[in-house]
Formats: sequence, C-alpha cells, structure tokens
Amino acid sequence: MRIIAYDRINPGVTLESVQPYLKEEVSNVWRLWKTMTVNASPARAFDVFTGRMIRWWRPDHHIGSSPMKELVLEPRVDGRWYEVGEDGSACDWGKVLAYEPPTRIVLAWQLNQDWKYDASFVTELEVRFVAEGTATRVELEHRNLDRFGARADALRADLDSQEGWTGALVAFAAYLDRVSQKEAAR
Repeated sequence: MRIIAYDRINPGVTLESVQPYLKEEVSNVWRLWKTMTVNASPARAFDVFTGRMIRWWRPDHHIGSSPMKELVLEPRVDGRWYEVGEDGSACDWGKVLAYEPPTRIVLAWQLNQDWKYDASFVTELEVRFVAEGTATRVELEHRNLDRFGARADALRADLDSQEGWTGALVAFAAYLDRVSQKEAAR
C-alpha cells in the first residue's frame, strides 16, 4: 500500500524504478490473481466451489500417500480444509479464515514450499463470487507468496500454470457446465 501512496506523492516515479530499494515492500504484496466467468449464479458457484470441491478438483493434485477419496472444506470460520485418502488417512491443507456465502471465502493455504502441511505456515487464498447478469465472475487471489522464501518465484510459477490455479478454475467451470447441462436436460 505504501508503494501506491508513494506513486501518488511523486507522480513521475514508477514501481519499477523503486523496486530495487523496496524489495521487502514489494515482496509483501506478492500475489497471484485469476478471474473466470462461469454460467451459474453466485450462490451456485459458491456452493460448488466450497461444498463439492472433490467433484471438480483434479484427483492427482493431493498431498497424501493414498489416492484422494474426499476433499473437505468445513463451512465455517476456523473450519478445516483437508483431504481424505482412500485408506482413510486425513491430510490437512489449511483452514477457513472467512466464510461469507455466497460472495466470498478466504482460506489459509498451509502447504509449504515442499507441498507439506505446516501449521505455522500461511499464505492466503481468497475467492470472490461476483454476479454479472445470469453469470458469475470468480476472482481468485493467492497472496503472500513471498512466504515461500527462496523458492517463491518457482512456486508462484507453478501456482500460475495449467497445473496450478489456471487448471483448477478451468476444471471448476467445466464441472459447473456439465451439471447445468444435465439439469437442463431433465
């Protein structure tokens, strides 16, 4: 935020020109931002994103030693976010920081740079559901990526790839479309 204020006070100064001197400040605003419009109401999109995550999440994206059978997001502040393996084992991913159906959820992503759960490690994942006529704009922000330390650049690239949040949102939208088509055919 101070960078924006600095730009307003000194109009000719760009972020690029001060970045070498504000490495700490710039790293505090590291984030990944994705948007996608889906053919569903905000309530429907929120429900599928939070309550039916296992239906659209890619099954090979799990941290447990057993294949993932369930992906649970407890619908309340301080609720757990975790996977359950076919062998019954549970692996935490994080917890719910804000739960505001049907418009917003904020999750503590507690998977560290080695893709292992770490209760002392937190980056934040915020997802907003914004009505746009009969559709919904899904805004996903994964922030505080600088907390990944020396591997922050590589992890940001992973999260920004087709194997990361880009692919996850595509899978989410495709699942919503399939469900809507089935319901329309009834």
